[in-house]
Amino acid sequence: MPGGRLTQQERQQIALGLADGLAYAQIARGLERPTSTVTREVMRNGGPTAYRAEIAHRATAHRAHRRRQATPRGLPGPGQAFGRDAEAVRAYEESFTTLLMQSGLPKMMSRVLTCLYTTDEGSLTASELVQRLQVSPASVSKAVAFLESQDLIRRERDERRRERYVVDDDVWYQSMTASARSAAQLAETARQGVGVLGSGTPAAVRLENIARFVDFVSESIARAAEQAREVLHTKPATASDSNA
Repeated sequence: MPGGRLTQQERQQIALGLADGLAYAQIARGLERPTSTVTREVMRNGGPTAYRAEIAHRATAHRAHRRRQATPRGLPGPGQAFGRDAEAVRAYEESFTTLLMQSGLPKMMSRVLTCLYTTDEGSLTASELVQRLQVSPASVSKAVAFLESQDLIRRERDERRRERYVVDDDVWYQSMTASARSAAQLAETARQGVGVLGSGTPAAVRLENIARFVDFVSESIARAAEQAREVLHTKPATASDSNA
């Protein structure tokens, strides 16, 4: 199976496959590449409807050039703590970012969230995010504001009174409960439509079915989040505790 960077010819094959409506897995098999490689290539270069082989090839060369400039030879790059392989860390971060984008998060928000997840401290300042991602402060500000509004990160001040953006175990609980609340609001709005459109009409029946489905899902999410929080965040009892 070929390794290394995609060639311009391979990118042209990806573009042709997308034009023919092929799935990423089919395109990858034709190239003898992992599906994740094709998925990442397409998602970071405009997505399936906007992907262009020539533009993607130039953009990749430009990103590689910027990385070489950002990390001068002889200096340790990010991801080398604990003896990590910097290139493997970078590839993993790209894969994680692609996955978040596929789930619906915009690209910059996905990059910021991945950066926070893969940081040992679990928190970074705005200036640290700017430095790590090589983007403008405005881009970081917009991304963290969106992520905070979705309860995917939280902010706190450190001992130097600097604002830090944090991901921890409780953030996912907060995000899940926020998702459950949002779903419950959708169910309530759908039920309001039943009264407006007339009970028993085809449109009202459709909205009632939506409300019942979303109600069930939101209740399940809220219950599962509470149970997971209890099980995963409760420290096991020690021998001294049980003897007390």
